[in-house]
Amino acid sequence: MELFYNNKKNLIFLIIAIVLFVVNLINIIFFTPMIVDQHWAQKIFYVHVPSAWVGFVGYLIVMISGFMLFIKNDNRWDDVALASAEIGTFFMALVLITGPVWAKPIWGTPWIWEPRLTTTLILFLYYMGYFMFRSFGGNIERVRRQAAALGIIAFINVPIIFLSVQFWEPEIQSHPQVEMASQPPEILYSFLFSLTVFSILFAVMLQYRVHLIRTKNLLKSNV
Repeated sequence: MELFYNNKKNLIFLIIAIVLFVVNLINIIFFTPMIVDQHWAQKIFYVHVPSAWVGFVGYLIVMISGFMLFIKNDNRWDDVALASAEIGTFFMALVLITGPVWAKPIWGTPWIWEPRLTTTLILFLYYMGYFMFRSFGGNIERVRRQAAALGIIAFINVPIIFLSVQFWEPEIQSHPQVEMASQPPEILYSFLFSLTVFSILFAVMLQYRVHLIRTKNLLKSNV
């Protein structure tokens, strides 16, 4: 099996993703406006929210891949599920890291056990258990199918996180609500650009990680 970046299309895709990511960082650091009461912490917004978005997309792909594994009985869907779970969890870790940085100047403390933060942490810990199960679950075929079921069940928490501000009373809500449609252009356009860049980065990472997993599986089968 050829190296991932020996493929010209993959290499071009990677270069585009890297260039866009660098441009996005420069724009966030030097050109996005600072809100008076948040100062530099406001710039975390352009990383925090896109990270949450691609993390949720990753978990959506895990769920879809789980269903496809059961329907098609094709282990290639398990490769996609595992790769997407790993990358989605990486971005959710980024959410849990950047969130407290953004929260400190707003709440005066980096963490509050409010609904959205708590449900996000629960989802992250669920996937830590998912990876442990995949590592120590025993028979590989059984693990693949059971992991598919776990990935399907895990996605139930995603809409709970997203809608948590509607599920619980306002008195226990602390998470900032940002109406992007009402934001000035310099904030809205920078946010949409960052969201696009993170989505492209996720696609590159997913493609690369699936390639690595399949290469590893092929090498194991040839031993």
